[in-house]
Amino acid sequence: MTELKNTERELHLFRLRLSVAGVMVFVLFGCLLARFIWLQVYKHNDYVAQAEENRISVVPVVPNRGLILDRNGVVLARNYSAYTLEITPSKIDGDLETLIDELATLVDIQPKDRKRFKKLQEESRNLASSPIRVRLTDEEVARFSAQRYRFPGVEIQARLFRQYPLGSVASHVIGYIGRINTREAKEIDASDDATNYRGTEHIGKEGLEKNYEDKLHGRTGYEEVEVSAGGRPIRTLSRTAATPGDNLILSIDIELQKVVEQAFGDRRGALIAIEPSTGDVLAYVSMPTFDPNLFVEGIDQQNWDLLNNSPDHPLLNRPLSGAYPPGSTYKPFMALAALELGRRKPSDAIADPGFFWFGNHKFRDDKEGGHGMVDMYKSIVQSCDTYYYMLANDLGVDTIHDFMKPFGFGQKTGIDLKFERTGVLPSTAWKAAAYKKPEQKRWYAGETISIGIGQGYNSFTPLQMAHATATLANNGIVMKPHLVREIENGVTRQRTLTVPKESYRIPLKQENIDVIKRALVGVNKEGTGARVFSKAEYVSAGKTGTAQVIAIKKGEKYDASKISDRHHDHALYTAFAPADNPRIAIALIVENGGFGGAAAAPIAKVAMDFYLLGKRPDMKAPVKVAPIPEDELTD
Repeated sequence: MTELKNTERELHLFRLRLSVAGVMVFVLFGCLLARFIWLQVYKHNDYVAQAEENRISVVPVVPNRGLILDRNGVVLARNYSAYTLEITPSKIDGDLETLIDELATLVDIQPKDRKRFKKLQEESRNLASSPIRVRLTDEEVARFSAQRYRFPGVEIQARLFRQYPLGSVASHVIGYIGRINTREAKEIDASDDATNYRGTEHIGKEGLEKNYEDKLHGRTGYEEVEVSAGGRPIRTLSRTAATPGDNLILSIDIELQKVVEQAFGDRRGALIAIEPSTGDVLAYVSMPTFDPNLFVEGIDQQNWDLLNNSPDHPLLNRPLSGAYPPGSTYKPFMALAALELGRRKPSDAIADPGFFWFGNHKFRDDKEGGHGMVDMYKSIVQSCDTYYYMLANDLGVDTIHDFMKPFGFGQKTGIDLKFERTGVLPSTAWKAAAYKKPEQKRWYAGETISIGIGQGYNSFTPLQMAHATATLANNGIVMKPHLVREIENGVTRQRTLTVPKESYRIPLKQENIDVIKRALVGVNKEGTGARVFSKAEYVSAGKTGTAQVIAIKKGEKYDASKISDRHHDHALYTAFAPADNPRIAIALIVENGGFGGAAAAPIAKVAMDFYLLGKRPDMKAPVKVAPIPEDELTD
């Protein structure tokens, strides 16, 4: 039996399928058209920008770091260009150590270079390249360039390097720069100046390099560079030049600095020289010193251990962070307090038996048997302790504190270096805040006695002592001490003073200041500084001092021969000259040097002779002075 097809039904089904297919095709083409419209119309600007970004790379142009110069234009920190061999680990497929071994066949790579590279990788803030070798020779550049195709991820870069041409001279002033570590990178990224540090790999770490980082760095520029699909630059489309950093013109006289550092030799200590009328720091010496060039590209472990573990602490910035009792250099200020407060007249005299009894405690004078009848002039010239034991007892610790504070004792001077130490200017309020136990918080009257001779709780930085001496020399006009005298614009060369005017004035009577200055001149003419300044070609004012390092047991006498060298007394000296119109004021300390007149005053004279007269000593060894007779050993 033959099956008859339903033609009409088949035709209907065919048309239905055709309609569905047509609708599907229409819908699909509609979606495609909608997508085209979305991409070409609505997202046009976004994709054009992305395309441009893929084609154009914005490369930061790191600015030239500003120079650091002394007051006479001598360059203390500068930049120079050199080639470095750099590895980007993220672009290395194989073993990194194997790659470095292969590179070592072309360029000289020492174990210290490998250690530094590893350290830099550990501290790296991103996936940027790190140098495996710096300062390549022309021959090494040529050898690597010929074999570059073998080392993807390794490039030769032209970099600017920081150099300190005078090495260790004034290193505690200048400081140094170093590579940005992870912590510093996070701080920069979180700051408002993050964009300005794109491409920057080094920042100031210590000294003026750190304190004036924002001035020295400059403003980063940029280049728009067309790149290939592989990321290689094809051509530069536009360039916005970087703005070089500002130059720092220091107040330091670097030749004076050299003379003083040479005078110290291998002794530990500090010297600050200030121009009283301006606050310019003429010399800033911390001994021993160090070579800041070691830190620029990362110091090696051997040199770090030598510096960090040395018992002489060469990295310690002594003028800023070292705190010492001022010893007898405090006495002229005590005498001035007595005059200003009406507690003493210059002619008032005491009979000095060589000691002062307070309660059941005997405070001894340095001179056995005492100084006889002592007025104010003699108390300073011969450095009579008994006079100041009695004066401190009469004044009281809080009165002493309030008078000394405006001179800057126990106060930060505000000098343009970070990490300045405050020191201690004792008072009843200070002690109550400094200690926890009730019996420790209380101030005992006997504690005031030693304050008068610059001992006890007194603890000041050499910078504070120099600042106070300069203020006295300047008749109570306070000038903020500073190391940077002027900032020179890196583009216009216009200079701006950092300290254009005085800070304030201490209300002192000129006749009282003159009494103290006459006595300080007497110190160098007939007193504890006379042996050193006997042949000076100018009139200077000074005060010697000695500060105990360890306490001497009750009833015992100090004997340097019976204690270790590092427990010997510190030698101090403060001075200014010429006495009638001071151009330089000095405070210095020679750690464990003994008496100030023997160890410290000769260094001060060398500094003054050079600065005032231009006399450069011919020294192959530290400056010394003839031994002082025992009956003159009184500071």
